[in-house]
Order: sequence, then structure tokens, then C-alpha cells
Amino acid sequence: MVIVGTVIAALCCFTPVLVVLFGVVGLSAVVGYLDHVLLPALAVFVLITIYAVIRRARKT
Repeated sequence: MVIVGTVIAALCCFTPVLVVLFGVVGLSAVVGYLDHVLLPALAVFVLITIYAVIRRARKT
């Protein structure tokens, strides 16, 4: 489940998925603020994924 969040955050950060989506919906004025939200979200999801992988490795 955590890996899904990491992949979604990575897709939104490194591809113009949200830019195109916001343009279609008519919210293109919000595009300038996406970096302030998506990059920290990517960092949080990557850290949670690393934590989960380490924790799973210790249980086995």
C-alpha cells in the first residue's frame, strides 16, 4: 500500500500528469504551487517505503 503512494507521488512529481489534469479541469492557476506540495509528499512516501522495507526485512 505504501509503495502505491510512492509511485503516485513520483508520477505526479516527474511527469506532467497533474499539469495536464488541472489544465483540462480549468485549475491551471494552481500549477505553480504543485512543487510546494508534491516534492515533500514524495519525500515522505519514499521515507515511509524505506522504513517499511527495513522493518519487513528484520521480521524475517
